[in-house]
Amino acid sequence: MKIYAPRMFLRTCLALSALILAPLASAATKPLKIGFAQTGAESAWRTANTESMKSEAAKRGIDLKFADGQGKPENQIRAVRSFVAQGVDVIIIAPIETTGWEPVLREAKAAKIPVIVMDRSIDVSDESLYACFIGSDFAEEGRMAADWLAKHTNGKGRILELQGTTGSSAAGERKRAFAEGIAKYPDLKVIDSQSGNFGRELGKQVMEAFLKKHGRNFDIVYAHNDDMALGAIQAIEAAGLKPGKDVMIVSIDAVREGVEAVVAGKINCTVECNPLFGPKAYDAAAKLAAGQPVLPRKQFNKDELFDATNAAAALPIRKY
Repeated sequence: MKIYAPRMFLRTCLALSALILAPLASAATKPLKIGFAQTGAESAWRTANTESMKSEAAKRGIDLKFADGQGKPENQIRAVRSFVAQGVDVIIIAPIETTGWEPVLREAKAAKIPVIVMDRSIDVSDESLYACFIGSDFAEEGRMAADWLAKHTNGKGRILELQGTTGSSAAGERKRAFAEGIAKYPDLKVIDSQSGNFGRELGKQVMEAFLKKHGRNFDIVYAHNDDMALGAIQAIEAAGLKPGKDVMIVSIDAVREGVEAVVAGKINCTVECNPLFGPKAYDAAAKLAAGQPVLPRKQFNKDELFDATNAAAALPIRKY
């Protein structure tokens, strides 16, 4: 009489192993689900930033839940609450404003969903509410603009400032650091400063108002981004002045159109603010989803400065 019990036992063990391992294999191949709350589409920089996030997500097979805040903080907070309800693995926020985030971040923390703050920083009483920050050093950008300007004007000139979105860390830090940078030059002064909300059309409108108010009694325009600078150029040209010659223009972002304007002689200098955060943001998200910390907790992209000495050579290799 043959005994089949060992064989049957082996088959039973293999079947049980398959049942146990199947969910684990499924979890291992399950795509990372990430919620991304973007500020909006206010500039060419922002468009490049969104494209970097979307294209890199597609490349990595990430299930990206994208929300356009349309320039309204309440839309972003609503989106983050939606991401929490959907049970995403990681939340990424490019905050419109620095404040107002604590309640919704506490909800994300209670749901054990790590949060990455990207591009602009936030003010919270408890920094453990977010896992890490990935962005640009806005203060350094403001300092670079101030240093270049002081050197190329011999520390003299009347400046009109086009600020970014009021309440954003980008606008606040670029304004503060620029002011600190020119403070040692008493003949280099900001005579007027207004927000153009990082937009080209509003930048043009603010420049038109400046021209009506100040006439030709200014020498320099300092814009917190290229889009506002390009809008200001339209207003300056309409007033019969030559941007880059009659009016010195210093800007930040170094998007392709901004660098092209440097090559054309209409913008004198633009400081880079690299928008291509996709790879770095998703590397961090993968670590957090795996329960690993992101170190260093604060990470910056490296930025360059472009003027007449290097803009033409840089254009062919610009990715945005």
